[in-house]
Amino acid sequence: MNRKAIINNREYALLEIVPSLDGGQALLLCEDKNGKRAVCSEPLWRSCALTDVQSAPVHAHSSSQEKIEYFLSVFKGREDVYARRYHSTTTGKTGYTPVCKNEWVHGLCDKKKYRCVECPNREFRPLTADVVKAHLMGRDALCRDVAAIYPMLEDNRTWLLAADFDEENWKLDVTAFCKSCKEAGLVPAVERSRSGNGAHIWFFFSEPVSAADARRLGTGLLTRTMSCRHELSFSSYDRLFPSQDIVPKGGFGNLIALPFQGQAQKDGNSLFVDDHFEPYPDQWAFLSSLPKITPEQLEECLGKLCHHGDMGELEDAGEKQVPWKRKRTQTKLTHRDFPLQVSLYSSNLIYIEKKDFSQGALNTLKRLAAFPNPEFRSKQAMRISVYGVPRVLDCGYEDEEYIGLPRGCMDEILGLFDQYEIPVILEDYRSLGRSIDVEFNGVLRPEQEPAAQALLAADMGVLSATTAFGKTVIGAYLIGQRKVNTLVLVQSSALLEQWKSSLEQFLNVHEVLPELPKKRGRKKKQYLIGQIGSGKNSRSGIVDIATMQSLLEGEEKTVKSFVTEYGMVIVDECHHVAAFTFETVLKAVEAKYVYGLSATPVRKDGHHPIIFMQCGPVRYLVDAKSQAEKRSFSHIVIPRFTRMRLPNANGIQDMYVGVIENQNRNELLVSDTLKLIQEGRTPILLTERKEHAVLLAGCLSDQVKNVFLLIGSEKQKDKREKLAALQNVPDDEDVVVVATGKYIGEGFDSPRLDTLLLAMPISWKGTLAQYAGRLHRNYEGKQEARIYDYVDIHVPTLERMYHKRLKGYAELGYQVKFGAADQSVSVIYDGYSSMLPFEQDLDDAARNVVIVSPYLQKGRIVKLLPSLQKAVASGVEIAIHTRTADSRELSNQESVCEAIKMMRQTGIVVHTHKELNQRYAVVDESVVWYGGVDFLAFGRKDTDVLRFKNPDIAGEFLALSGHAESEQLVMEDVSM
Repeated sequence: MNRKAIINNREYALLEIVPSLDGGQALLLCEDKNGKRAVCSEPLWRSCALTDVQSAPVHAHSSSQEKIEYFLSVFKGREDVYARRYHSTTTGKTGYTPVCKNEWVHGLCDKKKYRCVECPNREFRPLTADVVKAHLMGRDALCRDVAAIYPMLEDNRTWLLAADFDEENWKLDVTAFCKSCKEAGLVPAVERSRSGNGAHIWFFFSEPVSAADARRLGTGLLTRTMSCRHELSFSSYDRLFPSQDIVPKGGFGNLIALPFQGQAQKDGNSLFVDDHFEPYPDQWAFLSSLPKITPEQLEECLGKLCHHGDMGELEDAGEKQVPWKRKRTQTKLTHRDFPLQVSLYSSNLIYIEKKDFSQGALNTLKRLAAFPNPEFRSKQAMRISVYGVPRVLDCGYEDEEYIGLPRGCMDEILGLFDQYEIPVILEDYRSLGRSIDVEFNGVLRPEQEPAAQALLAADMGVLSATTAFGKTVIGAYLIGQRKVNTLVLVQSSALLEQWKSSLEQFLNVHEVLPELPKKRGRKKKQYLIGQIGSGKNSRSGIVDIATMQSLLEGEEKTVKSFVTEYGMVIVDECHHVAAFTFETVLKAVEAKYVYGLSATPVRKDGHHPIIFMQCGPVRYLVDAKSQAEKRSFSHIVIPRFTRMRLPNANGIQDMYVGVIENQNRNELLVSDTLKLIQEGRTPILLTERKEHAVLLAGCLSDQVKNVFLLIGSEKQKDKREKLAALQNVPDDEDVVVVATGKYIGEGFDSPRLDTLLLAMPISWKGTLAQYAGRLHRNYEGKQEARIYDYVDIHVPTLERMYHKRLKGYAELGYQVKFGAADQSVSVIYDGYSSMLPFEQDLDDAARNVVIVSPYLQKGRIVKLLPSLQKAVASGVEIAIHTRTADSRELSNQESVCEAIKMMRQTGIVVHTHKELNQRYAVVDESVVWYGGVDFLAFGRKDTDVLRFKNPDIAGEFLALSGHAESEQLVMEDVSM
């Protein structure tokens, strides 16, 4: 008990605790500075006690000015802006908004048009002593005087770190977290939240530290806490302040409300509390006595907490080698962390009883179904707000007795128990459905046979195969072999129709449908192969095809009960399983056999581990390039360089609008299409926007007899009629399809198509594979699948998208030409394989070399210098374009200066630019290297570059770098 207290503005010292004779409360005998004695109750003493006032810089009886000054010195964020709480009396809506001098000023404040941070009339106000005073006093009954700070400074540093706990068992979470803090030698400051139903735990630094390091500290502490309290949610990683490592573009980062809120204090909230969640008697003495974390102490803590990565076992989950083989660094456990014998219950999930497992073992199990969210890292790297983006994705389930993990985690679960020699009893409650009399009515092609057998060898798994491989046929074969009732899950109505047609062709079903209950009116038609979705519900219970959306019902979107009645489930285009709705359906499936089919089981958002958790690992992978070699036609891509410039575009959406509205670019698309029609080809123009498709179709409709616009806005009946009309066009009539990628990407089948014009840029190789797949169906007379790729070389963002497509073309087995009549084929190299051929081109140079290399590296220059010196000595003029040293990272600036100096001393002309993004080289005004490879930096295997010989295009690249007499664009006319 504290020895001093302030009672009625007088300081007393405790002399003696006098026990009550009747067992009631004890009395405390105390004395003031003048020797006058008094008696008080224990509760009164505790409420007035001082926390070692003499050592505390500020305490309850310090002046208001001292308190406010100390408050401002410890709760430090951005100095140019703060936020204040608002409460709408009309809507009841509450939140926080930056405080601006011009807020609601007529003619200056337009919240409907601008976000506050983007408003041209913004005039933010800093946090001042008066604001803090109002915050502390809390005179506004609706708490509109509560202040909040933005903890991330403009240079991505921070003075503080806070962790937020607000789930049902927040007290248990806080207690466990504080234990981890103390083990790490840190003193946590626990503030009960404004509502009283949660807490903030604060740490303060002696000087600003990088937000990334502060967050690593918080993450490391959370990870350690999870090893002793596995119930702590992965969402705790999302409740750190600051919430990301880098200030997002056009924002301030997240905000945090300050403690000591006047209104909340009346209820005992917004105050710092002890280990028993009781407020400290002297809040100011506690706060001002807290030790601050020094940079040295922070570094030491990070070394201890994060030596295996700040998120522990999840750290290797995003390994890029092969997405279905995820390595993990297992927590150090022993056999004593497990029960003597483990029972697994396999149903819709794999259930494990938690009894007799240690907290560390349960945490390890739980993490088998979780992985770091690549979307978080991607957005953070691009300085986009990560609000609402979880840092970790958890696919597991837990209640008081069991942990449930997805079926695809079985191998990892068994591997963990095998590692510690724990016996396992597996109880299988999966549904066998019912046997059906069915046979496969077809013959598999030689390349399909091993794929089908690989799937049949396991109860679950994924077939990754290119478009036109015949995945629906293999699905029919599985049904014929397993002979259990089957549910086929599809994503769209088009796929549903495609599967229905295929199964009716390749299955002979010898089943008798049950009699339907007699009802008045028209008798419902029954089908052996049922359909659920796309306007019909003719479920047979034998073989059914269903759209995912049709299996959910009610406002809560619960999965329909009959989903559990099938013995086998086949998921077409299973990359969609990672979407929440689809995952919900798969989590309800109890079938013994679950298979996924997809051409692209790796997702752009990085969520593909969900596919493998729900459908099992990839059992058979069909290489796209080898499939291309087996087809009877060649695969060619023709780059078409455009003249479009978008100097005023603000972000990717503005660029897409620019693409749609650029008249010259659209005229090039239409002109190319008409030339293809004259060649006797059947082209499809694909764009990502409906308005663009409508515009292009309108330009073609008067010049081509059959123009089909497919944008997905029609009714299902109209779509079917339009697709039927497309298929019925005679071969001797011209046909052009103009469509949106979303409509045409999956389930669309028109074998006659032989040419794709990419009317709008895309970057993801999976999307490219889907679009290119529209050309890969065999058709009589088809000799070449051809893609026209429109490269917007003058728009850096769109140009980088082309670099990514290059890699996709190489993986699909496409070769590059620069015109239909071009007999030479250009080679696509990766960052490694390009180096030797490029150096050979340097050695063979006779007149001049221009290299544009934004991020040159000294080591690479040293390696190339002998070749460069030899060329200069033989009279070759060499010009290098690169970024200025001061535009590079600080750690690289000195070496960049040295590299530039070395080249200039050799006689090479070096031009430096503040802004430079393109990467290319031109040798002797004819040989061009163009793509994502920076030739004066060390190559990366995941980048690709194109080498070709074309004087006209070489001239355009020279014009870009100022090494040609004219910058007139000629690229659009050299391809045809």
